[in-house]
Amino acid sequence: MTEGARAGLLGHGAVTVWFTGLPGSGKSTLARSVEARLAAEGVLAYVLDGDNLRFGLNSDLGFSPEDRAENIRRAGEVSALLHDAGVVVLAAFISPYLQDRERVRSLHPEGAFVEVFVDAPLEVCEQRDPKGLYARARSGAIEDLTGIAAPYEAPAAAEIRIDTASTDIGSAAAQVTDEVLGRIRPPGRGDR
Repeated sequence: MTEGARAGLLGHGAVTVWFTGLPGSGKSTLARSVEARLAAEGVLAYVLDGDNLRFGLNSDLGFSPEDRAENIRRAGEVSALLHDAGVVVLAAFISPYLQDRERVRSLHPEGAFVEVFVDAPLEVCEQRDPKGLYARARSGAIEDLTGIAAPYEAPAAAEIRIDTASTDIGSAAAQVTDEVLGRIRPPGRGDR
């Protein structure tokens, strides 16, 4: 089945939206909010994030630079497969290395990959600390946490940059949803 045939079947095209940012920046929260908005629009979307892959497909990986790269490589391959199936993929991964994100982009057709830099200052991420990662890293219980002891290479040219310290989740989700809908629906077609 071709991409066009799948789009006809589903009533929309496919795109992969790759949310990247520090731990606690709001990547998964934003992706899930976009997923809900897209579902309300009749769009088949699925959230992939570090948690749902780290406990299954990537459970054999640690947090060394090599394992982080392999984690993102696998996530990218899954994203490309889901995209090929016609799904709007909302992938939320720290994905700290620019080279790894570019490799994932290269797996997608031109215009079918949107990088969203979920940009929150380290101080804000540490205040949020929803999983207690920063507290554990500061106490020495976690080594190599991205943003503390491991690098994060911020995107230089993401399609969308959202400062989650100053933008509410509703506005941020609306911005990403509008971008997705503009890419997956033919011009002038506002509904299924």
